[in-house]
Amino acid sequence: MEHGWVAVTDGRVTGVGNGRPPEDADDLGSVALMPGLVNAHTHLELAWMRGRIPPAASMDEWMQGMLRLRREGAPGGEPEIVAAMARAAVEMRAAGTVLAGDISNTLLSPRVLAEAGIGGVVFHELLGFNAADPARLVREAWERVARVARDAPNLTFGVVAHAPYSVSPAFITEIARSADSTPLSIHLGESPEEIEFLRTGRGPIRATLEGLGVWTSTWRVPACDPVTYVGDLGYLQPGVLVVHGVHLTDDAVERLRRAGAVLVTCPRSNVWVGAGLPRLSHFYAARLPVAIGTDSLASAPTLSVFDELAEARRIAPDVAPGALLESATRVGAAALGRAHDYGTITPGKRAAFTAVDVPDGIGDVEEYLVGGVPPAAVRVMIEA
Repeated sequence: MEHGWVAVTDGRVTGVGNGRPPEDADDLGSVALMPGLVNAHTHLELAWMRGRIPPAASMDEWMQGMLRLRREGAPGGEPEIVAAMARAAVEMRAAGTVLAGDISNTLLSPRVLAEAGIGGVVFHELLGFNAADPARLVREAWERVARVARDAPNLTFGVVAHAPYSVSPAFITEIARSADSTPLSIHLGESPEEIEFLRTGRGPIRATLEGLGVWTSTWRVPACDPVTYVGDLGYLQPGVLVVHGVHLTDDAVERLRRAGAVLVTCPRSNVWVGAGLPRLSHFYAARLPVAIGTDSLASAPTLSVFDELAEARRIAPDVAPGALLESATRVGAAALGRAHDYGTITPGKRAAFTAVDVPDGIGDVEEYLVGGVPPAAVRVMIEA
């Protein structure tokens, strides 16, 4: 909308138009005013690993490096981890993000997100390929969530499974049963190694599980694709966030669409970890809702959604820039259950905007916004 204006009262949008603005309007200059961006998938807890795991030729190579680093631990312990998370959250917000879907094993992130002024969802992620008493583990996870949730008014919480190769079938089913109306997320179809493991029970993932001492002979090879596997376990509930999806068949993508899932794409991370490129063009053509995530600073150089959009534009030049921007705003907000307040500039919604300076001579503003926006051109505006 050229020469647009937005009216705000008490932190809510009360009007939108173009042409002559209301009296006493603040002129923002030559900017594109957008809904605040949504980073639908990130891992703030891994921010301390920034620059410590190089890009890899395969997911297994990257995972082994990450596991070694995690065993060594952050040199400064938890204070270093929290400090790195805080820096990353501040950078994320400065890059235009107002909502995030953060994966948390330790539940250190709610306070960090709140202090950075970022809302969204904290997904308390569970792992356990050989977990004893899944019902007890899920119950204890929800008890941990309850203890931190009361101090995080702009966050919602979910208890979720990491991936089909790191969580036992009974554990996945128990997590799905506990969800009720809370959001679910899972890493799915990320790598060839995952596909091989679910098809044959062999490969690098089997070797890693054995090396960690968590392999169990009671696990039965499902001999199917990841979507079928978690679907049969009750995990494909409407609104589930399926993260990555790099190695999903056309049939699997269609099953996700029918299930009401959202595909969260993180293409820079996929390249970094050696998993390959997601079939973004196919996702959009198949009418599967797509949201944008950055993953972590262990597998991406920044947590900027604009940087992720530029990579998405590079690998899917046939997808309209407006569709990519919608993924980073409206679709992401809906995926995190916050469509009533965020995602569009609409009367009644929160006045949470991302403003981007637009240089003179730019004809196609949408194309400019997905082409690699410099950090200095971005600012977040939230009316209290």
